[in-house]
Amino acid sequence: MLRIYDTRARQVEEIERSRALRMYTCGPTVYRSAHVGNLRSYLLSDLIRRVLERQRVRMVVCQNITDVGHVTDDSAADTGEDKVRMQARAEGRSPAELARAYEEEFRRDTLALNLRPPEHTPRASETIEPMVELVAKLIERGHAYTVPDGSVFFDVRTFPTYGEISGNRLEDLQPAHRIEAVDPRKRFHADWALWKPAEGDLSWEAPWGAGFPGWHLECSAMSLRFLGERVDLHTGGIDLRFPHHEDERAQSGAATGHEVVKHWVHGEHLLFDGRKMAKSSGNVVLLSDVTEAGLDPLAVRLAFLEHRYRQQMNLTWDTLRAADRTLRRWRTRVAEWSESPSSPMAAHYVQRVEAAFDDDLDTPSALRLMRELERDPEVAPGAKFESFLHLDQVLALDLSTQIGRAPAALPGGAAELLEQRSRAREARDWAAADRLRDELAELGVRVSDTPDGQSWG
Repeated sequence: MLRIYDTRARQVEEIERSRALRMYTCGPTVYRSAHVGNLRSYLLSDLIRRVLERQRVRMVVCQNITDVGHVTDDSAADTGEDKVRMQARAEGRSPAELARAYEEEFRRDTLALNLRPPEHTPRASETIEPMVELVAKLIERGHAYTVPDGSVFFDVRTFPTYGEISGNRLEDLQPAHRIEAVDPRKRFHADWALWKPAEGDLSWEAPWGAGFPGWHLECSAMSLRFLGERVDLHTGGIDLRFPHHEDERAQSGAATGHEVVKHWVHGEHLLFDGRKMAKSSGNVVLLSDVTEAGLDPLAVRLAFLEHRYRQQMNLTWDTLRAADRTLRRWRTRVAEWSESPSSPMAAHYVQRVEAAFDDDLDTPSALRLMRELERDPEVAPGAKFESFLHLDQVLALDLSTQIGRAPAALPGGAAELLEQRSRAREARDWAAADRLRDELAELGVRVSDTPDGQSWG
């Protein structure tokens, strides 16, 4: 079975074998476009799902849509304006119109990256009832308290194991440096808002007053409603580890009386050109920017797979162009191999690649093995074809899209010359490689050499 790094346990743990597993993934806050750094987090849950489904495990996945409750200063003082409402005003749209537009854009991006759609995608604005019920339960059990303005706060000191995910223990927590004074409404400075008073379009009635739920509460309520009180895996970006996931764990545990999530799994940050993506830095890259540059969106997926999910990654345009070349080369090779006699998969390679998948999603090792398989002269083309298509069930790079079109793309004899040149380069027979390049040029095939091997067009 899959072994994966559990943030709370601080070690790699095996996912217990079961016929069905439940996974919750923190979804987008739909007030702006998701950049490629955001999308990397969702690839993590997709990989987990694909690896487990290959092992005949039925996955039930819930990924929320945050269209209310995420305020501009959530991590500090539980003050500030709702991000959706603020951006809607800036764009001259209603909060609902803005949220639906960015939600649809997010879905298009995830489909372009071959991320499988979750079974449940609840919107926070349409799941208010279970949130109100959860707040009421926490108040009844002494884990939350109301204040005169209609706010409700979680009493963090009633949850003694707070901090086990991030290591931020209550006794060590200090008020955020941006806050001049501790919020007088709170019993303890680290308490957080479960419900916030508000009026207007993003406001609902509750026993303690009209308002909207806190961002942290939403994920607890939606995971409990759609997955139940036992969740096998919870994923998200490393930035959500604290305070979001700590607060979520406390709320769910306090309401149920037991640990709800078995494994917490986090993906690391993505940098672009060595810097965190930010509008102020001018280095925010959207998936639409990649396609407008003439690159396949799945080149982004392949570039992500070249790095392990829990390692910080520095993405560049050169990295994306190299991934695009590899993607196109592999599709061409798969199309060529499909013309060869049928042959069983290269079991030795396939087993090692699948072992890499199972070993904490070691996709870099898996891709290195596939490059070895691609170049191995001892493996029949038909076996390479079967192996690549089998492994693409996890990689999801659409490696079969060129089948049926490769013969028209390459003139007669070109595929054989390309194979000979690849072997000549491996043997460091540069004279032969140059001669074969010239022969290919006479056939109208231009060959160039890249770090990933030769490419042609």
